[in-house]
Amino acid sequence: MIAENTQTQMRKGILEYCVLLIIFRGEIYASDIIAELKQAKLLVVEGTLYPLLTRLKNNGLLAYNWVESTSGPPRKYYVLTPAGEQILKQLDGTWKELAYAITTSQKSSTPQN
Repeated sequence: MIAENTQTQMRKGILEYCVLLIIFRGEIYASDIIAELKQAKLLVVEGTLYPLLTRLKNNGLLAYNWVESTSGPPRKYYVLTPAGEQILKQLDGTWKELAYAITTSQKSSTPQN
């Protein structure tokens, strides 16, 4: 139970970073973001993603474009703003630092039985 809670918190902690990474590659529709996150085993539902996208947009990190659809209403496609790209660069640095710390910790420790 403790491990599951920690795993959930770890996933939540990197979700925003992963969403920004996905959007950085180019204009993308929300359901495509969900599909990519699920493929990466970061299970996320619309009820989690849409508030996150709204917060990122309200913080000036995302913008969106409405694109007409042949099979229904227009779709909202998200893109990073210049501010979003700056934040992503900062998060990249933090991710590298964390990965280094984990790798270093693994090398210098041995499991205790």
